Amino acid sequence: MSTKAASGRTTVEQTPFVVPDLTIKDLLSAIPAHCQKRSAIRSSGYIVMDLVIIGAIWKATTLLDAFIAPENIALPHPLLYPAARFVLWAFYTFFVGLFATGLWVIAHECGHQAFSESKTINNAVGWVLHSALGVPYHAWRISHAAHHAATAHMTQDQVFVPRTRTELGLPEFDPTKEDLAGSSVSEEVQRELWEALGESPIGAILGSLRYLIGGWPAYLIRNASGQVRYPKGTTHFNPSSVMFRENQRGQIIISNIGIMLWLGALGLAINRFGFFEVFRTYLIPYLWVNHWLVLITFLQHTDPFLPHYRASEFTFPRGALSTLDRKLLGDLGSVMAWLGAFSTHGISETHVLHHVSSKIPHYHAWEATDALRKRLAQHGIHLQGRPGGWAEVYRVFKECKFVEDEGDILFYKNARGFAATRPVYVDNSASDSGIEILDKDA
Repeated sequence: MSTKAASGRTTVEQTPFVVPDLTIKDLLSAIPAHCQKRSAIRSSGYIVMDLVIIGAIWKATTLLDAFIAPENIALPHPLLYPAARFVLWAFYTFFVGLFATGLWVIAHECGHQAFSESKTINNAVGWVLHSALGVPYHAWRISHAAHHAATAHMTQDQVFVPRTRTELGLPEFDPTKEDLAGSSVSEEVQRELWEALGESPIGAILGSLRYLIGGWPAYLIRNASGQVRYPKGTTHFNPSSVMFRENQRGQIIISNIGIMLWLGALGLAINRFGFFEVFRTYLIPYLWVNHWLVLITFLQHTDPFLPHYRASEFTFPRGALSTLDRKLLGDLGSVMAWLGAFSTHGISETHVLHHVSSKIPHYHAWEATDALRKRLAQHGIHLQGRPGGWAEVYRVFKECKFVEDEGDILFYKNARGFAATRPVYVDNSASDSGIEILDKDA
C-alpha cells in the first residue's frame, strides 16, 4: 500500500522484520541432540543413490535415443526425429543437473565436516566430489566458512554483499526528499534513481540469466558479487590471495591440483568420445549444476525481507537468521517441490538451520528445522520465503538494488528508492503473550 502526500512524496507501508535478540545457545537448545550425529556409512549411501539415479537416467536416455529411428517408430516428418532426440537430451541434462547438484551438496557438507566424524574422510570425499564438479574444494571450503561466520555482515561476509548507494555511483542521499528507511521518497528522487538503476523486463530477465549461468565461475575466478573490500584480482585459485592465511597455501594448491585433474579428464574424454558427446553428457548438466547452485544460494541470502548488518549491530545469531528457507521449484507445484527437495537433499528447504549449526547432516536437517522453527516462532521470527524458482529470481533481482551508506541495520531498496521492510525489536517479557513488537525508531 502506498500514499502520495501533497508534498509530492510517496509513502509505502513496510513489512516488519523482527531483529533477533537470541544467543547461539538459545538456538542450539531447540535442536534434538541426535541430529548432530554424523555417519560416514549413511552419508555414503546418498552418494551411491545419486550416482545410481544419474546412471539410470543416462541409460534410459541412451536407450530411448537409439529407439527414436524410422525403423522403430513412425513420425509424420523426418525432422521430428532429431527434434525428439533434442527434447529427450534436454530432459536428461535437466534431471542429471538436479541430482548432480545433490552430489555437490554432499561435497559441501564434507567441507562443513558434516559427512562423518572423521576430518580425513570428510576432506578426501569432499575433494573428490567437488573436483569432479569443477570446484576448488579447500579454497571454497575456507571462504565459505568465513561466509558462515559473518553472514549478512557488510564488511566481513564473503558473497552476496549488497552494493551501497556510493559504490553504485547513485545520487547522494537527500534527507529533505527521502527518508533513510526507504518508506517515503519524493517523485524527483524516484526519477533520478530509476534513470540510474531502472531496467526493462527484458533487461532484468537477461541480467538474471547471466547471473545464473556465469555467476558461480565468476565468483571463484574474480570474486564477482563477493566482498568489495578485497583488492581487484582476488581469486580462489591464488594461494597468496587475501582470502587465505599463509598456513593454508598447501590446501589451495591441493584444490588447484584437483581442478587440473578435472580439466585433464575432460580433455581425455573429449579426445576419446568427441566434444559433442561430452558436451551433452557432462558439460550441459555441469552448467545446470552451476545454475542451481547460484539460484539456490542467491535466493537464500537475497530478498527485500532480509537485513544486512554493520559491525555495531552484527552478532552470529543475527547473521545466521538473515537467511531464508525456500521450497526449490515449489512454484511449479507440489510434485516439482518434492523433486527439488529430494534431488538436492533439502539444501534450500533447511538453510536457516544449516547456518545455525552447519555440522548437522542433511538427513537430520528436516527434523532439526522443524524444532528450530518452533523456537523461532515463539520469538515472532518466521523465515520461510516464497518458493525458489526462476520467477522468484526475477522478482528479487528487480527489487534488491542497493543499500544505504548510513545505518547499522540495512534493507535493500529498489530502483525507486523504496525498502519493503523495516526493523523491529521484540520484548519477550512486556506482555501477557510474551511478545511485544517495538519499532526500532520508537
